[in-house]
Amino acid sequence: MTDVTQPKKKYGRPDDEHVINFMKIAKPAAIISIILTIASIFFIATKGLNLGLDFTGGVSAELNYQHAAKPADVIANLDQAGFKDAVVQTLGSNKDLIVRMPAQDLKVEDLSNTITKAVQLPNNAAVVHKVDSVGGQVGNELYLRSAGAVALAMLLMLIYVTIRFEFKLAVGAVLSLLHDVIVTIGIFAMMQWPFDLTVLAAILALIGFSLNDNIVVSDRIRENFRKIRGATPLEIVNIALTETLKRTIHTSMTLLLVVLAMMFLGGDGLHWFSVAMFIGVFVGTYSSIYIGTAFALWRGLNRQDFIVQVKPEFEDEEHIPH
Repeated sequence: MTDVTQPKKKYGRPDDEHVINFMKIAKPAAIISIILTIASIFFIATKGLNLGLDFTGGVSAELNYQHAAKPADVIANLDQAGFKDAVVQTLGSNKDLIVRMPAQDLKVEDLSNTITKAVQLPNNAAVVHKVDSVGGQVGNELYLRSAGAVALAMLLMLIYVTIRFEFKLAVGAVLSLLHDVIVTIGIFAMMQWPFDLTVLAAILALIGFSLNDNIVVSDRIRENFRKIRGATPLEIVNIALTETLKRTIHTSMTLLLVVLAMMFLGGDGLHWFSVAMFIGVFVGTYSSIYIGTAFALWRGLNRQDFIVQVKPEFEDEEHIPH
């Protein structure tokens, strides 16, 4: 009896290069993404964000001590002076601190003098360099503008990916970015971690990171659709994801090393920024595969989407001999 085996599909690839079937778990991943998104929206709507003074309004002051100072000691002194709910963070060293507290019913000059007296420690004098007061109205306006900036970034990215690649991939990329933003903010709402301008900066950086990942994958998908013949869209997508896997791992790991360095060595000023980025690296890498790409494939992505159609007036007419 003759052993008949099907020839292995190569599509111009080396025989020993394995193609990972990423889309095999696309449906379970979509279910997980939906659950995460709904849960994040639930926590944002019910618990809300623990907004920092940048958004709610308040007072900030920069302190410089002669010797290293403990934030807990400074908070205790401020509490005794009547400044409740103060937050003290280091600025690169234990000698330089920043104080944030709710808005106070004092003029800036009186506030500066009162804070200067309150933050003095035994045998460790402090100099107050800068006192800023942000009103609640200004903080609310900043909050609205931040939301508008994120929305505008999403819209511009939708237009860019549509022009650069294809509308199905563009919609998938924007859904991926929305997923990353909502899940990251949802985790902050669930844990009631402080959400201030540094975290917002991390969210915007996360959008850029996730979009870059989506663009790299989309570019390889477009290239493979044009050069590979005889493969199904599912196979082409899996090939593209396999080819970009090493690049994705290298980029994500490099960013993670930087984020971990900021988290453990960057001090309190960079802590929540690095936490948001840490969450975003994992969420963004996952979503570029199982949201952005999977959505485009579900919407019927095919080779015709990447072929420039020739208008009839430019086509050669066929002359049929009589």
